[in-house]
Amino acid sequence: MAQFFNINLDNPQARLILQTADILRSGGVIAYPTDSGYALGCMLGNSDAQARIRQIRGVDDQHLFTLICRNLSELGNYAIVSNSQFRLLKANTPGAYTFILQATREVPRKLQHPKRNAVGIRVPQHVVVQAILEAIDAPLLSMTLPLADDEAVLSEAWEIRDRLERVVELVIDVGHCVAGATSVIDLTGEVPALIRAGQGDLTPFGLA
Repeated sequence: MAQFFNINLDNPQARLILQTADILRSGGVIAYPTDSGYALGCMLGNSDAQARIRQIRGVDDQHLFTLICRNLSELGNYAIVSNSQFRLLKANTPGAYTFILQATREVPRKLQHPKRNAVGIRVPQHVVVQAILEAIDAPLLSMTLPLADDEAVLSEAWEIRDRLERVVELVIDVGHCVAGATSVIDLTGEVPALIRAGQGDLTPFGLA
């Protein structure tokens, strides 16, 4: 049975954040709010938790995870970023974007795009997520949360609790979670390429 934490969006309770970090380090899967709907998260090195997330989502090994990073410094450990890419990222993070970047050796091969050695990375603008990342002192491996029969990303904590309380260790409620999706932008080529239009403004990337 999942635990259910009500965390203050403006001033996250340190005790609950530390408990969340303990659950993640112990191999748990959490359902947590982001700036673009709910997602499932686990620690990067936990293959069992990764398999559980795929099972919950109803996807196979071809469906890739996203790395959720605190900032550009942490992002740089997992992605190869040119000077021009860095300027773009610095001007537009944190925010509701997922960037496709060339992966470094720190990213396990099975988490990379099989043909391009690329990885999706986010730096979210969400106080609670940032607090969790700080507490675990590592990136979070994440997958957005529409279930197999759903079209939209789930955004209500009570609904997630009702549907997933027996298959995750924790559901986090912050009172309000923006429904929608990130803008996915491929930065592996010479110019940015749009994969999916979402909440992130496309104008800075010349894609509007």
